[in-house]
Amino acid sequence: MPYSLKGRNVLVTGGSRGLGAVICAKFAAEGSNVMINYVSSKDKAEEVAGKCEKDFGVKVAIVQGDVGVAADCVRLVKETVQHLGGLDIIVNNAGWTRFAKFDDLNDLSHEEWDKCWRTNVMSQLCLMQEAVPIFNANTEGGVFLVCSSIAGISCAGSSLGYSVTKASALHLMKCMASTQGPKIRINAILPGLLLTDWVSGPRPIEPAPADDLPRV
Repeated sequence: MPYSLKGRNVLVTGGSRGLGAVICAKFAAEGSNVMINYVSSKDKAEEVAGKCEKDFGVKVAIVQGDVGVAADCVRLVKETVQHLGGLDIIVNNAGWTRFAKFDDLNDLSHEEWDKCWRTNVMSQLCLMQEAVPIFNANTEGGVFLVCSSIAGISCAGSSLGYSVTKASALHLMKCMASTQGPKIRINAILPGLLLTDWVSGPRPIEPAPADDLPRV
């Protein structure tokens, strides 16, 4: 029997803008209740929540939190269960990078590498650690979707740290899928460059061109 999204409870991290906002709207259109996570764009999160409630009549809530902080990951899961009444699906859409010279090993500071690692990799683990008991208690298990990137399968992207950590997240996804499935279904989505507000805004450095790949 197909897995219906109607009535499911979904946590979307980084859900206030760009791809995350679209994901929230799509789940709401399918009849899912949605918890919209944001870091600083509360007004944007409220706007997305209001539109989902008005257009689709589903239950929607917003929650502030930085997935790069382990304690916040725990709280996001707990508050989703508290406000929506359960948890069936997590879409970990939040990520971090900045545009940097891809061939310059020193362009990202060690602190920025750490932030990439915490946000793009450790958040997957921390969210899953908190969600596993909940998913296993559900009759139909649970779903965890990792929003990775084509940067995770190529030597290119907004920064070296982003490419490396997105690749790490993909292997973590495979390991979690093989150990926590089949009741918990874990997959990854690998978008290309999306013309969101963040990408379209001013930036001092262009990402490495795809033409450089044959050199590798």
